[in-house]
Amino acid sequence: MRLGLIAGNGRFPFLVLDAARAAGHDVTVIAIKEEAFPDLADLAARPPAAALHWVSLGQLGKCINLLKASGVSQAVMAGQVKHTKLFADIVPDLTLAGVLMRLKARNTDAIISGIADVLGDHGITLMDSTSFLAPLMAGEGVLTRRAPTGQERADLEFGYSIADRIAGLDIGQTIAVKSGAVVAIEAMEGTDQIIARAGQLAARGVAIIKVAKPGQDMRFDVPVIGVSTIAAMKSAGATALSVDAGKTLMIDGRAIINAADEAGITVVGRSVQRVKDS
Repeated sequence: MRLGLIAGNGRFPFLVLDAARAAGHDVTVIAIKEEAFPDLADLAARPPAAALHWVSLGQLGKCINLLKASGVSQAVMAGQVKHTKLFADIVPDLTLAGVLMRLKARNTDAIISGIADVLGDHGITLMDSTSFLAPLMAGEGVLTRRAPTGQERADLEFGYSIADRIAGLDIGQTIAVKSGAVVAIEAMEGTDQIIARAGQLAARGVAIIKVAKPGQDMRFDVPVIGVSTIAAMKSAGATALSVDAGKTLMIDGRAIINAADEAGITVVGRSVQRVKDS
């Protein structure tokens, strides 16, 4: 397959590039200048080399032309584009301006979904962003040595329906709960920032709940946690973390669970079937 990789920030694009090449695919990388890590160029240059092009955030037309010139018919979006940059820093070309003009809402999902539609119009299908990373998806049940205490489990149970509603409104995918009260809700700031804020507001014992959106589009903006998530929780005194099994990318793999075990933090994978039934 001739595969396109549209790369934002973080390690997600690195993992996809490695896995796609290991599967024998010929990869063309479109790296977003304002987001992708410079080291991505070094990885792309390693054999089998992948073509890499740097494109500014608003240059959708250039992105499409580069992918088509490489014979790409399927592409993956991997890596974060900070929500604030979509609104503050973006200078759209004519192709992206046309997408924005047609949107009824300017939230992140609407913008990226509109971009996906235009890619499709040009014969480029977006694949699930985790297609090559199945071993790194969160499993079900208690993932750490320590199971949640009674209070932690009660806080998780209390927070699930609230987190699902917030995610359904496309506000954010993470909330913090303590003693049956919502301490903090994620908006544009990101998971680590909400964890830090929750620690400042409620001190030790906060439970963090990160959920997929109802009908989560796995082509983009999937929930991601890493060792940095556990480090933020440890610093804030948060003691329990719940993620949605099969819908959350554990970007650092087993290292996340090892870090949680060392910090005494419990991590739980919420059953996807349970979400459907609730």
